[in-house]
Amino acid sequence: MIDTNFIILIVLTLIIHLIGTLSYSSRIAGVRMRKIATSFSIFNILVLVSRLSNSFQQPLLAKRIEENIKNGFDAIPAIDFRVVLLTASVATVIGTLLIPTFQRLFSKAIEKFSVERSIPKLLLHSFTKSGIRQFKESIALPKTQNIQLHKLPPGIIAIVTINTIGTAIWTVGVLSSLYAGYLIPDLRVTANSLAAVINGVATILMFILVDPYISLLTDDAIDLKISDTLFRKSITLFAGSRLSGTVLAQFLLVPAAHLIVMISKAL
Repeated sequence: MIDTNFIILIVLTLIIHLIGTLSYSSRIAGVRMRKIATSFSIFNILVLVSRLSNSFQQPLLAKRIEENIKNGFDAIPAIDFRVVLLTASVATVIGTLLIPTFQRLFSKAIEKFSVERSIPKLLLHSFTKSGIRQFKESIALPKTQNIQLHKLPPGIIAIVTINTIGTAIWTVGVLSSLYAGYLIPDLRVTANSLAAVINGVATILMFILVDPYISLLTDDAIDLKISDTLFRKSITLFAGSRLSGTVLAQFLLVPAAHLIVMISKAL
């Protein structure tokens, strides 16, 4: 059922995954401007928006579960979760297409910040005529040469595969735990708490294997050990793996929920 809360939920999901995908553009901008730390610092503004959205997403989903339980067990909410996952995939596609645009915007933001040295001034500049004009001038689509994936760094396919799996687990973690809570309403608090365990697995995969590799790749690009084109191709591949992860999450939703049910009963 589509209502105001569900629309808000969709918008929040769109924001979370859009910003997550745009994080790649901050790396490209940092490499281009040779100021990766400043680029990350500016991108953290968007991260705050993403985390705020994330903090509201789970309560809204939990409320829908509570309402479905009150309305009886005929109102299976799986379709709600699948729409949320579809939104995650759509947001990732949009984010990937916007990477060139936001890379240019981040580059200009880094340049402006280097002069002003103030985040509030940078934010105010975004709403001026000059800031709006710069946004229009920055609009660009991905170049074909960055989509043609060949001559990639060694080992990247394995890391990209891990990124796909990690993204899928992270995307489905909260959803599957909430869905498990619907399947076993008497143990739904236990099931919901297991979301942290699932997300922990994804976090381990990302922080130990994926993030260090991307960081090394970024350093290699800054040190000119790899070309800018090769770096952009690699980033494109990682963005594609993120999309694959949100698609894979569709297939993991129900099995993961039943696995959480089994664990909840065994505890």
